[in-house]
Amino acid sequence: MARAPRLTESAGAVFAVLAQAGTATRPQLASLARLSKPTVSSAVAELEGVHLAAHSGTSSGGTGRSAAVYRLGPAAGAVLAVDLGPALTRVRGCALDGTLLAEATGPRDEAADVVRDALSALPPDAPLRTIVVAVGDVTAPQRMRPATAKAGPVFDAVAVALPPGVPVHLENNVNCAALAELHEGAARGRHTFGYLRIGVGIGLGIVVGGHVLAGANGAAGELARLPYPWDDGLEPRHEALEEYIGSRSLLGRAAAAWPESDGACPRTAEQLFTLAGQGSATARAIVARHAVDVGRLAAAVTAVLDPGLLVLGGSTGAYPQLLPGVRAELERLSWPTEVVSSQVGDLGTVVGAARLAVARGVQTVTQAARTKD
Repeated sequence: MARAPRLTESAGAVFAVLAQAGTATRPQLASLARLSKPTVSSAVAELEGVHLAAHSGTSSGGTGRSAAVYRLGPAAGAVLAVDLGPALTRVRGCALDGTLLAEATGPRDEAADVVRDALSALPPDAPLRTIVVAVGDVTAPQRMRPATAKAGPVFDAVAVALPPGVPVHLENNVNCAALAELHEGAARGRHTFGYLRIGVGIGLGIVVGGHVLAGANGAAGELARLPYPWDDGLEPRHEALEEYIGSRSLLGRAAAAWPESDGACPRTAEQLFTLAGQGSATARAIVARHAVDVGRLAAAVTAVLDPGLLVLGGSTGAYPQLLPGVRAELERLSWPTEVVSSQVGDLGTVVGAARLAVARGVQTVTQAARTKD
C-alpha cells in the first residue's frame, strides 16, 4: 500500500470536502471547508503537488468570470468493499469521491476469486487505501486487522486475495445495508429508523440521528438472541427465533402444508412468493402467516426503539406481499409505525460497505495531517 503523503491541516480539510463534493472550485472549497480563500489556494496547490487533486476544467460564473474546477487526483487512490453473503460474494471498488471503478459478483465459495477480479479492474496506479468486509456476524466497534492476520473462516475466505498492508475493517452486513437505505434507499430524509432484515437469518440495523447504533459490544440489533420461545413449560433455545423465522423454516412449513393437488412444492422463497402472487391459496396462506410472524417481531422492535419507520429487507423480508400483514399485526400490537419495503434490495450491503470504505479511505489520507499549518 502506498503511504499517503503528509499534509498540512488545511490541505487535509480541503481534500476531505473535495472528496465529498466530487468537483469544486476554490471559492466552493473555501465555503465548504470554512477556510479563507488564500488558505484554500495554498492547500489546493499543496494537493496538486502530490497529485491528490487535479484541475478538471473551468466553470463560468454569472459575472462572466471563469473559475478553475478541481477533482481528486490519481494519487487519491481507491477502496474496496466486500459483501460476504450467505450465497453470493459481491465486491465494489470505488474512488474516494464514491465513483464506482469496479465490481464483481460470484458464488460464496469462490469469494477470493471474486475479490481478485474486482482488484484487477481497479486503475493500476491507484493506491488501495482501505478495505471493508461485511460479514453476517457481530463486529466489535473499531475492529480492524491487516490483510495478513489470522481470523475465522469467514474472513479467511477472502484474506488470501487481499493485498498485504492495507487496513481491513470488518463490519456487520445488516448495519451496512441500513446505511444504504439511509443514503440511497427507502429511508432517505429520515434520521431515525430500523432496517429489519428477514432472510436465511434475521437482524436489525438501528439508525439514530443519522448514525448506525453499534452497541457496546457491536451487537446492537442481534435479534437472533431474543429469547424464544417464551411460554410456560418451554425453555428458550440459543437463536431459536432466527431458526423459526428464517427462510429455511419458512420453506419447511411450506413443505409440511403443501398438498399434492397443488403440484410441486416451492423449493425457494422466490418460488413461494411467486406462487402466492399467482393466486395459489396454499402459498398465500403461508405468506400471510409469515407476515404475522414478522409483524410480531416488528412489534418487539417498535416497543424498544419506537423508530417511526421500519424498512423490511432481506431475501424474504423485501417482498412487498408481506407489507399488509406486517402492518396489520404491528398496528394490533403496538403504536403507529410506518413500514416500507427496501429500495436497495440485494445490493444494500455492498453499497453501504462501499460508503463506509470511502469514508475510511478519506480518513486514511487526511489523518496524517499536521496539527499546524
